[in-house]
Amino acid sequence: MGNCDFNQAGRRIAQTLVLLFALTASFAGQASAACSDDAVMLRGDWGQARFSVEVADDDAERAQGLMFRETMPSSAGMLFVYKNPQTMRFWMRNTLIPLDMLFIDSRGVVKHIHENAVPLDETMIYGGKNLLSVLEINGGLARRMGIKIGSELRHPAFAAHNPAWPC
Repeated sequence: MGNCDFNQAGRRIAQTLVLLFALTASFAGQASAACSDDAVMLRGDWGQARFSVEVADDDAERAQGLMFRETMPSSAGMLFVYKNPQTMRFWMRNTLIPLDMLFIDSRGVVKHIHENAVPLDETMIYGGKNLLSVLEINGGLARRMGIKIGSELRHPAFAAHNPAWPC
């Protein structure tokens, strides 16, 4: 192999390495961009889904929830987040749209799904113990999408709790 051939081969290797580095950095940037406060990703053996969410993480926001709203886009929801795992009970007081409630543990794993909560019903909906979060989406959507117990949620709220699907 002549000196010229060696230099061309070296340049090709260097160009390939630069390209690989750029692609790796690009994918890493996309992965971190996919994990943001205003979106959740769900995955399971049924597939994956993304919801734009409003986060309710203080007492006032959690008390208001989705009350008085007449509609919600099918790709939207509200993520209720608590500081520590706890027993959760919800109701539909002043909530005008049917909702599916996904009760989630501190690792981001769905532990219970309450389907089609009835608008305006003040009956307590028990979600379970040792839960950190609840994702509310349009009623009937969990069943139509195939979302099941054991599905995993990806969101920064679970970062400090050894998440099943880390950001």
